[in-house]
Amino acid sequence: MKTFLYGASGHAKVIAEILEDNNLEIEGVFDDNESIKNVLDYRCFGKIDLEKLENNKLIISIGDNKIRKKIVDSLSNINYNTAIDKSANISKRTHIGEGTVIMKGVSINSSVQIGKHCIINTNASIDHDCKIDNFVHISPNSALAGNIKIGEGTHIGTGVNIIPNLTIGKYCIIGAGAVIINDIPDFSVVVGNPGKIIKKNI
Repeated sequence: MKTFLYGASGHAKVIAEILEDNNLEIEGVFDDNESIKNVLDYRCFGKIDLEKLENNKLIISIGDNKIRKKIVDSLSNINYNTAIDKSANISKRTHIGEGTVIMKGVSINSSVQIGKHCIINTNASIDHDCKIDNFVHISPNSALAGNIKIGEGTHIGTGVNIIPNLTIGKYCIIGAGAVIINDIPDFSVVVGNPGKIIKKNI
């Protein structure tokens, strides 16, 4: 069984190299922009072709959380793969949902639940008992302490720090370098140290 990527971006390049390092065969890349002909050494086939996906797997290689969800919601009966870099240090008691990608240097401790189609990006750290819902993106060098809940579709920016036992709502944007010391309600845009809500993400 081979893997297709959907989204011919820089994100696709990172995922492709993770799959290569795990000796998983990549058949090619789909992208709605049919002028793109290849990503790295892989052929781009244009818009998604469900016949090509028969007996194969798919990873959505698009960084935007809402777009990933929209694509998943538009497809049915798809086999999704995961991509986990060999350098990631992941507890054997972590659950990782289908379609999720985990980049280089990630550290995930005991009893963490990671949902479907998430991105856990380079050198992110997730401590014990965290629950990461579907379509979340944890950006590079972010640190989540223990027992944190992150709602669906939320984007945790680069270098964010979150103290233990907090809940971050769904479809929030936590700006780069923010320090989160309080619960954050759904659809909030947060920046600063300490983190402050500046508007709603609606």
